[in-house]
Amino acid sequence: MKIYNNVPDELGFYGEFGGAFIPELLRNNIDELSKTFEQLKNNPDFLAEKAQLLKDYVGRPTPLYFSTKMSEKYGCKIFLKREDLNHTGSHKINNAIGQILLARKMGKTDVIAETGAGQHGVATATVCALLNMNCIVYMGEKDIERQSSNVQRMRYLGATVVPAKSGSKTLKDATNEAIRHWINNPSSYYLIGSVVGPHPYPKIVTEFQSVISKEIKVQLLEQTGSEIPTKVIACVGGGSNAAGAFFEFYDDENVELITAEAAGHGIETGFSAATSMLGSTGIIHGSLTLLMQDDQGQITEPHSISAGLDYPGIGPLHAHSISTQRTKTIAVTDLEALKAARELTQSEGIIPALESAHAIAVLNKINLTHSDVIVINLSGRGDKDLNQILEFENIPNN
Repeated sequence: MKIYNNVPDELGFYGEFGGAFIPELLRNNIDELSKTFEQLKNNPDFLAEKAQLLKDYVGRPTPLYFSTKMSEKYGCKIFLKREDLNHTGSHKINNAIGQILLARKMGKTDVIAETGAGQHGVATATVCALLNMNCIVYMGEKDIERQSSNVQRMRYLGATVVPAKSGSKTLKDATNEAIRHWINNPSSYYLIGSVVGPHPYPKIVTEFQSVISKEIKVQLLEQTGSEIPTKVIACVGGGSNAAGAFFEFYDDENVELITAEAAGHGIETGFSAATSMLGSTGIIHGSLTLLMQDDQGQITEPHSISAGLDYPGIGPLHAHSISTQRTKTIAVTDLEALKAARELTQSEGIIPALESAHAIAVLNKINLTHSDVIVINLSGRGDKDLNQILEFENIPNN
C-alpha cells in the first residue's frame, strides 16, 4: 500500500515543506538547473556515464556488511551499508558525480560548494579535478580547525577553501557565504551537498543518493532471501545519506525508518542540533522546513560534536516525513556518539565518522527482537574525526 510520496510536487513541496524562496537574480539559474535535470535524469547516455563513474571511479556498489558481533550483542541481524568505502570516504561523492555532470552539460566551469564535515567539500573538489573545473569551497572557520585533514585534501586537489567567519562559524554560515557568492556570481554552478536549499536541489540530491537504497535491496535479497529490512537507521543533519538510504522504502509501511539527530550536550541544554524536536516551521537557505529559531524567527545556533550534523535545519523531505510520522527521530548526545564510535572501532575494526556514530548509537535506544533485520547507513569513515575522538575520550595515541 502506498503511504508516502518521496517526490515533491511541481513547486518543490513535500506536503507543506519545500519550495524555492530565492532572490529573483537566481531564478534563471534555478530554472535552468531544473530543466537540465528533468531532461537528463532518464537520458540513457547520461545514466550510462554516471553509472560508469560510480562503478569504476567511485567503487560502487559498496558492500552491505553483516556484523556478526553487533548482531550477537543486540540479538538481531545488523547490516552496515559501507558508504565509508566510497572514493573520498563517504556517500557525498554519489551526488557530486551526478551534479558535476549536470554542471558540465550546462556549460559551467566555476563550481562553488559548502561543507561542514568536509566530506562534501572533498567530493566536490575531487570531481572538479576530474573534469577540470574551478572549485571554491566555503567552510566554517570552526569546522576548518576541527576537520583540518579534509581541508588539506581539498587544497591539494586544487580547490580554494574560504573560511566563513560569521555566526557559529559552522555549516550554516558556510552555506550563507556560498549563497552570497552565487548571487554575486550567477554564472557559477552551486553544487549543494545535502537535501536542503531551494527546489530542485532536494529532489536532485535525493535522486543521486537513492543508489544507496537500491543497492541495499539487491544485497539484502542475496544475503537474506528478502530485499526488505525491518528497520533502516541513518543520521540526519541536512539529511542526504538518510534520503538515499530510505528512498526505496518510503512506500513500505513494514519498514521502520529511523533518523538519528544530534542532541549535542542534551536537548534542553541550549547546545543541541536536534532540529525536529527543537525546531518550528520557517525558511532557511531557500526552502520552507523545520529549523531551530527563537520567538522572533531568528535562527538559533546549533551544537554538535559532529561537524556534518551541526546545522539548525533539516531538508524538507525529512521535515515532511517526520511531521507525518513516516520516520521516527531519536536524539543522540555527543557522548553517546563517541561511545558508539569506540564500540564499532574496537569490535569490528571500522572507524566511523562521528555523523555515522550517531546512527550506531540508536541501537541502544530502541527495542529490538530476534526477527529484526537492521540496516545502518555507515555514511562516512572516521579518519577526519580521529583527533576529536582522541581528545574528547582521552584515548592514548599509542
